[in-house]
Amino acid sequence: MPALFLSHGAPPLVDSELWVGQLREWAARLPRPTAILVVSAHWESAPLTIASTTTGTPLVHDFGGFPERFSRVTYPSPGAPELAAEVAALLPGDESVAHQPNRGLDHGAYVPLTVMYPDADIPVLQISLPTLDPERLLRLGRRLRPLRDRGVLVMGSGFTTHGLPFLRDPSPDAAAPTWSAEFDAWAAERLSGGDVDGLLDFRARAPGMPYAHPTIEHFAPMFVTLGASSDPEHPPQQVIDGFWMGLAKRSFQVA
Repeated sequence: MPALFLSHGAPPLVDSELWVGQLREWAARLPRPTAILVVSAHWESAPLTIASTTTGTPLVHDFGGFPERFSRVTYPSPGAPELAAEVAALLPGDESVAHQPNRGLDHGAYVPLTVMYPDADIPVLQISLPTLDPERLLRLGRRLRPLRDRGVLVMGSGFTTHGLPFLRDPSPDAAAPTWSAEFDAWAAERLSGGDVDGLLDFRARAPGMPYAHPTIEHFAPMFVTLGASSDPEHPPQQVIDGFWMGLAKRSFQVA
């Protein structure tokens, strides 16, 4: 099973016919997962916390300012207690693990899943970002790599650029600001060359910083995905590119 990094966006992204079509086509090309493990930009918690193991847990509608219909969305995916136990067993002995089984999926997890797997019939597990250190997240991804052998879809969910405070035009088809376009082009080049070291040092090397990521939680899940790759330096398949509200929605899969 490949591992994915996708730019999930805000709930209104489901109104984008282009993005919905791209995600649906992507999911149709993938083997059907036995379960899905999500690391979302919207849940930072240390120590690493395992959630969403209980079937029927309500979603976390962690946003505001959008039409009420986005807060009525449901995604009743089965719980994944067996996967939760596997994840805990794969972590090193000195890695503390917490459990929060009644915490529901946040929008970084469920928004893309409502498009990719709308029947909500695949068990889904979410774990927290226990750190924003790219190297530690790369090591976390390596620990999760064996899950792919039994068909678990490991999915990092963030956004390739996320400089919301610096957007001047919030319309969905807005032109990308220079800082967003330059950062995205740099990231695409690093990915194409398998330059993991460059990506790890993005805060110092990437053009467009710190505007592209005034806080880095939306880029951080990428490193879990790269770590879960069979060969992190092998160029991933960049499946989606382009911009939404001027933010780069570049998304990729690793073998």
